Amino acid sequence: MTRRDYAVLAKRYIFLCFGLALMALGIGFSVKAKLGTSPISSLPYVVSLFSPFTIGQATIAMHCVFIAMQIALLRRRFDPVQLAQLPIGIMFGYMIDAGLWALGWVDCSAYWQLWLLVLVGIVLVGTGVACAVASGAVPLAGEGVVVAVCRVLHVSFPRTKIFFDASLVASALLLSFAVAGKIEGVREGTLAAALCVGLTVKAANKFVVPMAKRFIA
Repeated sequence: MTRRDYAVLAKRYIFLCFGLALMALGIGFSVKAKLGTSPISSLPYVVSLFSPFTIGQATIAMHCVFIAMQIALLRRRFDPVQLAQLPIGIMFGYMIDAGLWALGWVDCSAYWQLWLLVLVGIVLVGTGVACAVASGAVPLAGEGVVVAVCRVLHVSFPRTKIFFDASLVASALLLSFAVAGKIEGVREGTLAAALCVGLTVKAANKFVVPMAKRFIA
C-alpha cells in the first residue's frame, strides 16, 4: 500500500467513527425516551436491566457473538479483515455508555417530550448508519452477520435484515417475560425506529455520501 492508500484508509475509519458516535448518541436519546429502543439495541437494553452489565457492555458481548456466528457460517470464506469488527464493536459499546453519560441531564416526563427524544434518536441513528455505510470501512458485526447469512443461504439483504431485527426484538421480549414477567425495552418507540430509521438513512444519504466522498478522496 502507498502512503496515499494509508491516508484514505485512515479517513475511512475516521468517518466511520463519526457515524458510530452519532449512532451511539441516538441510542442514548432513545433510552432516555423510555418508549423502547431501536431493534438492534433492544436486546442489550433488556440485558442491562436485569444484569450488572451496562448497555454498552451488553452491546460488546452481542457483537462478539455476531462475529463468532460469522466465522461459524463462512468458515474458510471468512475474511480475517472482518476481525476488525471486534475493536469497532468494543469502541461502539463504550461510545453508547459515554452517550448515556453525556445525556444524564435529560429528564422528560410529558409524553410528547418523550416522542421528541425518540425522533431525535431516530434521526441521529439513521444519519450515523448512513455515515458508517458511506465510509466503506468494515461494517458493524450486526450488519456483518446479516451479510454472512445472505452469502450462505443466497437470500436478499433487505429481507434478511428485517428478519434479523425482528429476531432481536423477539429475543428481548422473551427475556423480559422470562425475568420480569412483563415487557421492558420494547414499546412504540421500537416500532417507530424499525419503520423510520431506514427512511432516515435514505434521506441522509443525499448529503452524507457527497460529504464522505469529499472527505475520503
